[in-house]
Amino acid sequence: MEFKKLCVLGLGYIGLPTASTFATHGLEVVGVDINPQVVGILQSGQLHIYEPGLRTVVQAALRSGNMRIQQQPEEADAFIIAVPTPFRNGKRADLSYVISASESIIPYLRKNCLVMLESTSPPRTTLDIVAPILERSGLKAGQDFFLAYTPERVLPGQILQELIENARVIGGITLESAQAGKALYGIFVRGEIILTDATTAEMVKLMENTYRDVNIAIANEFSRLADRFGIDVWEAIEIANRHPRVRILKPGAGVGGHCISVDPWFLVEAAPDLTPLIRTARQVNDAQPKFVVELVRRALGGELRGRRIATLGLAYKPDVDDLRESPAIEVAHLLAAAGAQVRAFEPFKPHFTLEGVETCQTLEQTIAQAELLLLLVAHSSLRNLEPKTLTQLTPARLALDTTGSWSVVDWSAAGFVLCRMGIRIQKGSVNR
Repeated sequence: MEFKKLCVLGLGYIGLPTASTFATHGLEVVGVDINPQVVGILQSGQLHIYEPGLRTVVQAALRSGNMRIQQQPEEADAFIIAVPTPFRNGKRADLSYVISASESIIPYLRKNCLVMLESTSPPRTTLDIVAPILERSGLKAGQDFFLAYTPERVLPGQILQELIENARVIGGITLESAQAGKALYGIFVRGEIILTDATTAEMVKLMENTYRDVNIAIANEFSRLADRFGIDVWEAIEIANRHPRVRILKPGAGVGGHCISVDPWFLVEAAPDLTPLIRTARQVNDAQPKFVVELVRRALGGELRGRRIATLGLAYKPDVDDLRESPAIEVAHLLAAAGAQVRAFEPFKPHFTLEGVETCQTLEQTIAQAELLLLLVAHSSLRNLEPKTLTQLTPARLALDTTGSWSVVDWSAAGFVLCRMGIRIQKGSVNR
């Protein structure tokens, strides 16, 4: 099957790299986003998101004339739906963007078109939600047009590389639909392309992220146990991981991002009677920011009201600008709600604003009046801070590392009391 023109709906962290990559491989691509601000930014050749190397690829796609950005779809040989699927209150999947995108395709759907859903979705979304909507066109899914699901499986910070090199799973509502999807993504994917049915492909994505979530939850529980028993969780994990069949992940302030912190709830929603372990893991990770706040409270002697805290890092993971579902933001909000004077710095989004928290555009401004430095995200620039240099920039002599990044020896030599999550913190490590 030959594709000449592609329409990509949703120009976020997945849709924009996907559209740009297809365009640089010779397809005519129409990139669609309903947000006029996003459309305007992209039409001017700028980006609304940060991803290493993405600016170069987007600008190359635009200069080539192969990619156009607009708010409405148009006729094409193939459509890719790559819109968000957040959850509503009650941890239930919000498919409104998927539904709207599917409806917007109806006037442009023609025989032998391919529609690919790439948005992470609960099982049977392709069959039970998308197919009936598209069939309002009068065409039959699987007979008159091809319909398939393919999960994105890329890591922020490495999206462009992994988009091309990772294995790709394509699940069709028919074998022919899966084969059509393979023909499309085979234009640039170098990794193995695995064909299956649509519901299995949906389940694969949820299983991958749920597996990660459960393993992070046990690491976070280990950090709490180490705190209670008075041991160093980082040392214990390092030793345990020398066992050939053990690979414990690192604990942290929680789990964020649009995938790992969200996808497991789709399975809980779909089958609550079968998912007690998945639900518990989600509850453990969702509660980790409260545990971090308790560590801050203990380090400061039990009182947070009026204490000056500099929170370093707001993204959901190191070296990206993605703040979706970030536990670091939750920590900052909880500290502010407890009466602390919180300043926050996110090096990848220095102009970001956060209600109830004073966000700063520079590290120096953030720590200038702090009593405690709180490392929440192990960005390279924060992980490699020189404590001796910081003593000239802040009155703080107390630091709390939730990422296992800072050296107790180096920070102690510079005059700091360094507390680390997963190592028992005595109440009042530094008093007023």
